[in-house]
Amino acid sequence: MNMSVKFPLNSKSNYLTPEQVEEFGRRVEEIRREVMDNLGEADAKYIYKIRNFVRYSEIASRGMLMFSGWIPPVWLVGTGLLGISKIVENMELGHNVMHGQFDWLNDPSLNGANYDWDTIATGDDWKHTHNYVHHTYTNIVGKDHDVGYGLLRVSEQQKWEPRFLLNVPMAMQLMVFFEWYVGAQNLHLEDAIVYKTKSWKEVWKDSAKLRKKVVRQVGKDYVFFPLIAGPNAIPVFLGNAVANVIRSLWSSAVIFNGHFTEDAETFEEDNTETETRAQWYLRQIRGSSNFSGTQGLHILSGNLSHQIEHHLFPDMPANRYSEVAPKIRALCEEYGVNYNEANFMKQFWSVWVRLAKCSLPNGYSDQVSNTIQKVKNLFSFAK
Repeated sequence: MNMSVKFPLNSKSNYLTPEQVEEFGRRVEEIRREVMDNLGEADAKYIYKIRNFVRYSEIASRGMLMFSGWIPPVWLVGTGLLGISKIVENMELGHNVMHGQFDWLNDPSLNGANYDWDTIATGDDWKHTHNYVHHTYTNIVGKDHDVGYGLLRVSEQQKWEPRFLLNVPMAMQLMVFFEWYVGAQNLHLEDAIVYKTKSWKEVWKDSAKLRKKVVRQVGKDYVFFPLIAGPNAIPVFLGNAVANVIRSLWSSAVIFNGHFTEDAETFEEDNTETETRAQWYLRQIRGSSNFSGTQGLHILSGNLSHQIEHHLFPDMPANRYSEVAPKIRALCEEYGVNYNEANFMKQFWSVWVRLAKCSLPNGYSDQVSNTIQKVKNLFSFAK
């Protein structure tokens, strides 16, 4: 049995025979079934608690901005709380609910097919680009658009272009405007701007749902709430804008840490149609990275701090990832598969190292690595 996806040769993971891959996959599936067969009241209470936090934190933060936003300390607290509310709604509530993690509750408000989150991206677009494309073809160059978002070069398997010299500054502005880039991701704007394989007429046609969502989101945060705030319109407008940027910065950092670290592998497509479930499991682990932290950090990340487990089990309630992570880690150790995990800052540093290396044509990475190593020695968190 041949592998359906070409795995990198320069990997920290051991080579597994086809028989070992299938046995490995069977044991991963056993871990999944053990949890999925025992979902119940505790999981329901958890997601309802998260939803209540999102609702009440938004009410409290918007109230502070609307009635006392002109007082600097209140504005700071209100803006910060609204940013956190938006983060939790997107990461721990919206993202996970739209994966169908809580469809078994039979609660229409928590049904993945119906839910639409508080961000620019439409639910339908997200479920196509993320749930289907990304989770099916995870980190396969040319298939998974999340490999650089059409904007960055994050793999040596991507063809180098002069625009990638701006890899690092482009990644910085991607983080600031992440909400908007994710919203427009399904349009593949690089095809119209860079490669000229798509007309702007096609872009306009394809963006119909997105344009409606933009009107709704912009109208809510930058027109409706400032208007009803009366004399506090400016503090409310600025608070909403800053909260959205806070959400973009944090969510992009979480996504970067889960996919673009130096040890997160990318793959060349061979024949994914014949890829077995076990091979898919192995690809998910080798193409992902986790970061450690407190329970609060896990919640703020939507439990995508356990990105390996999320890629393995996208339909498993995310609050269970911390339970299965030690079992997956032990299984990886047994089979010699690299389990990529480190603290948040170490992984985040690794992302920028990878972006710097990929900004230059293949063959220059050694020179970049030597320079980065000298800088790295100055910062203890990166070691």
